[in-house]
Amino acid sequence: MNKAFLALIPLIIVFACKSNKPATTSNAKPQSTVLGTIGSDPILSDDFSYVYTKNNVNAENAYAESSLKEYMNLYVNFRLKVKEAEVLGLDTTTAFKNELDGYKKQLATPYLTEKEVTQQLVREAYDRMKEEVKASHILIMVKPDADPKDTLIAYNKIKSIRDKALKGDNFDQLAKANSEDPSAANNSGDLGYFTALQMVYPFEDAAFKTPVGSISSIIRTRFGYHILKVTARRPSQGEVRTAHIMIRYTTGGSAEDSLAAYRKIEEISKKLLSGEPWATLVKTFSEDVQSKSKNGELPWFSTGRMVASFEDAAFSLKNPGDVSKPVLTPYGWHIIKLLERKELAPFEEMEPTLKQKVNRDSRSELNKKAFLDRIKKEDEFKENTINVNATMLLADSTLTKGSWKYNAEDVKNKKTVLFTIKNEPYSRLNFYEFVRLKQRARTDVTPIVYMGQLYNQYVEETLTKWEENHLSEKYVDYRMLVKEYRDGILLFQLMDQKVWSKAVEDTTGLRAFFNENRSKYQWKERSKATILSASSKETINRVKEEIKSTDYEVAEPAGIDLKYAKNKAAIPQENIAALDKMVNALLRDKKLVLHLVETSIKNESVKSGSRKDSLIQYFVSKGINANRIKGSVSGTFNTSNALVKIYARSLSKKAIELRYTSKEPLALQITEGLYQKGENEWVDKSEAKIGSNPFEAKDRFYLVIIDKIEAPRAKELEECRGLVISDYQNYLEKKWLESLKTKYPVSVNEAELNKMVKTGNTTK
Repeated sequence: MNKAFLALIPLIIVFACKSNKPATTSNAKPQSTVLGTIGSDPILSDDFSYVYTKNNVNAENAYAESSLKEYMNLYVNFRLKVKEAEVLGLDTTTAFKNELDGYKKQLATPYLTEKEVTQQLVREAYDRMKEEVKASHILIMVKPDADPKDTLIAYNKIKSIRDKALKGDNFDQLAKANSEDPSAANNSGDLGYFTALQMVYPFEDAAFKTPVGSISSIIRTRFGYHILKVTARRPSQGEVRTAHIMIRYTTGGSAEDSLAAYRKIEEISKKLLSGEPWATLVKTFSEDVQSKSKNGELPWFSTGRMVASFEDAAFSLKNPGDVSKPVLTPYGWHIIKLLERKELAPFEEMEPTLKQKVNRDSRSELNKKAFLDRIKKEDEFKENTINVNATMLLADSTLTKGSWKYNAEDVKNKKTVLFTIKNEPYSRLNFYEFVRLKQRARTDVTPIVYMGQLYNQYVEETLTKWEENHLSEKYVDYRMLVKEYRDGILLFQLMDQKVWSKAVEDTTGLRAFFNENRSKYQWKERSKATILSASSKETINRVKEEIKSTDYEVAEPAGIDLKYAKNKAAIPQENIAALDKMVNALLRDKKLVLHLVETSIKNESVKSGSRKDSLIQYFVSKGINANRIKGSVSGTFNTSNALVKIYARSLSKKAIELRYTSKEPLALQITEGLYQKGENEWVDKSEAKIGSNPFEAKDRFYLVIIDKIEAPRAKELEECRGLVISDYQNYLEKKWLESLKTKYPVSVNEAELNKMVKTGNTTK
């Protein structure tokens, strides 16, 4: 499916449905009048009112004359584009049909479930989320479709263990000795605290129904047989709202990066303890871009919403304002501040999320059974038990080998009816074909049991498919949703051809549009600036001098001394490993450049240039551009040269920052860029002229070095291409709509439209 279309549905279909719940089983349509025409096609009141109501029912000016007319204009523009797509035959392509089929399956999902059962399970889950249960368990593994004799062996084993537990044997010891859960050897079966929707449903159900200190009955899950012992209960921890300061570090990174990140977070923690304002430290040091502008604040979360280490630290904070010690997560180091705590959210607020989880949870099997029971009744499912039982007996050992075939000559037998849906027969032949396609080699089940499983699957899929194919007859909302998605796909395809892609690909038209509207795209005055932020004035002064260079000292990779034998030009073999390490560093960091420095030794003779050439050729052969090799060796070596020093320097000022922060994590920060007013507070505070501007704030020192002031000027196309493309798309769409209105004249019956204003309601 087209992910771009899915993301743009709210934008290109302003009429899209806000809810996909089955609203009615009635197929009756309201009495429709003609509100106007597009070409020869009528604009029907029931179509217009349906989409208008769903998108405006809660608006303050819903059903007002101005609202209806504005929406009619949008609706007409939409229908014009869809009509053009139909005329062009875009709705007949295989790609269109496949995409629409995919969306129809998505739209059908909420209709192929049992709403009341889902609601009961959602409410049950919410009630259980008010509490957390701590339990230990013992597992004896057995597959869901295991042979009955294997199932009985597993059952008897778990029953024997349960009998021992009930007689007083230590549960932890029983788990360690008998449980087939791999973790039991280390944790004695202890699962810690959990709440609803965190375990498979049968297990959760038993845990919440078993009193503290008691042993549960035997539980069957897809993993096998369990017994559990509830050891404690506690109220839900509710939700917390926190803020954090983050220093990024990805697990598995280099030791150097890990140490640097830890030193930074430790230093920030010390500053907090000494009274440094939280807001100042977040603004200065936090590396979480999304939360930095909000004082590090994060959304509310409850148990299971964050990584475990972050969550444990957050919930351990007792009072608003409390701050954690540095906490490591897979994303880096954090200091967490508790802002607010609240109880479990109201049911109405959590209901949509809980519904999604319930539908994905193992309890959905209960829903599936209820759904199948309902549609069997509604769709008049009738099964011929005698024929079904006889069919099961046709299974033989080839079925479990995945090679079963039916007798192609036994036509009469193949037409034997197994069941009907609305009097539509489904024969043994239909089932045979299903088995032929679905069978797989199985070693864990008998042929007859396997045939029964395949039959149950066939009934379920057939019933569900029948229901899906007849949804439009049962549900008005579904029928209208399919129509809206159909029109939306057509609109997306045509808009892409006529507007979106055209604006990007039509470079001549884009350039002409830009030139005609150039006055709209202007730069204000901008300052090219480097901003230094340091913990001391001495650091500021030193760095101010260092950045005057064109490249900067680095700690890694280490420099190399190449000591040549007398009269030899070849690279010394003992230096090859170090050179390769240097090469790898340059390949990783494109900002690194090499410097070669020669040292003269008397009475040494070698052909002029040979050593320089061999070094440069070596690096070039490894993928390093010769332009990145700099320093005093710009021509040939002197004939007396016998020693070459090789070292790397960086073109990025961040190398200076890294060198300082390796010793003191918060010693220095360097940023640079081209800033308009309002884009950087320190540049805004500086004099708008070339030079240096020092500032002090709390215990931090700043220096803004302005190298250049750019006067206001018109932007070049490449400097604002994205904005120009957007404007050009709007221009193309406007012109296109004008041509469509000429091709398909539009007429709106104002009198009929105004009747909707008078009734104050557009639904029937």
